Amino acid sequence: MQRARGGDADAFASLYDLFAPRLHRYVRFRVREPSDAEDLVQRVFVSVLEALPRYEQRGVPFAAWLFRLAHNAVIDFARTARDHRPLDSVADSPTDEPGPAEAAVRSSEMATLDAAIRTLTPDQQQVIACRFFAGLSSAETARVLGRREIAVRALQFRALGALRRRLAGSLDLDRLPLGEASE
Repeated sequence: MQRARGGDADAFASLYDLFAPRLHRYVRFRVREPSDAEDLVQRVFVSVLEALPRYEQRGVPFAAWLFRLAHNAVIDFARTARDHRPLDSVADSPTDEPGPAEAAVRSSEMATLDAAIRTLTPDQQQVIACRFFAGLSSAETARVLGRREIAVRALQFRALGALRRRLAGSLDLDRLPLGEASE
């Protein structure tokens, strides 16, 4: 341990060979996935490598210090752990997420919609943003814009009409986040 503390790589490798299997068994008992246990043991040894030059023996055996680092690594892992599933199980499982082709089409449609919205008057753009993107009601949008609710509804009607005319034939408007806003 003293040689490893002095920077001797062979001595550090010997410490690793001596303690890694025991640490792995300890950590493996505490976490579900073998790959997580391997990662945590590697993190422990990275921490050891960083802290070893400052390590001072204060009546606590070196092994106890290592296992304390492993214990803390497991606790940190448990605090931040999400549902980690092996890549093979995720790769074959169906998902509701669009594939690359669908994502590209969606991105193109949203760019076309954005360009069409930018051709509206500033008031119409504001109403569309409040009603459809922020999800505000007509009354809430009226308060934001400092207008009467009837004026907001009229602006919305004219804005949607203008968008439908500009986008007719180029997009399936029912798939976009525009439609009749609910109260």
